[in-house]
Amino acid sequence: MNKIYLIMIALLFIGCTGKTPVTDREQIIFMSESEEKTLGENSYREFLKNAKLSSDKAQTARVKNIGKKIAIAADRVDFEWEFNLIEDKQINAFCMPGGKVVVYTGILLVAKNDDQLATVMSHEVAHALARHGAERMSHQQISSGIQTLGNIIIGTTAPGYSDAFNIAYGYGTQLGVMLPYSRSHEYEADAIGIYLMKQAGYDINEAVKFWQNMKALKGQTQSEFFSTHPSDDNRIERISEIIKEMNK
Repeated sequence: MNKIYLIMIALLFIGCTGKTPVTDREQIIFMSESEEKTLGENSYREFLKNAKLSSDKAQTARVKNIGKKIAIAADRVDFEWEFNLIEDKQINAFCMPGGKVVVYTGILLVAKNDDQLATVMSHEVAHALARHGAERMSHQQISSGIQTLGNIIIGTTAPGYSDAFNIAYGYGTQLGVMLPYSRSHEYEADAIGIYLMKQAGYDINEAVKFWQNMKALKGQTQSEFFSTHPSDDNRIERISEIIKEMNK
């Protein structure tokens, strides 16, 4: 029986391996890039059905122009790039796999110039280039598989502890693995994003100012431990270090 457990555990970790751009970090991802792009394309089209495109031609052209420069810097000819400005007060932006980029008009209140807008757009593009979504899904599959194995073992050796195991495992992986892992993705997207900014000809020093603007808007620093995103102070500190290295 133990051999069966070991084989099942080993199978959980057999996946597609690769490396992230710029940071060169090794990854395990179960989903193929074609599957990921199809998922991104479908989600993007569904999103646009209920979204309102901005009628501001000047700002829309601004977003598309910055996006084109970042796309050239990204050097992914297999991506079908699209850049849209959506009329929405949310201070947000995102990039779907395959290069579908959405910027909400709310972010324009924080991004005071093109360099700062390039900061957030490069960051979102970096998530797609590094395949963070597919990687996170793969890690969730691994986590789920390990929990299933644990239940099999507990069920045959100590069935009275099954409920306690599931509670402890769920809480432990959420705080100990999944949330910190999301924060590491954010830090990595910052690093890749700043590289893209520089390659696209934008002032990378404005990245710090953008996140300082975000911090000022929030009015207070959030607790990083229970968040999928880094605290503003930690993010600003790390970005400053990255910029210092790049400016040498």
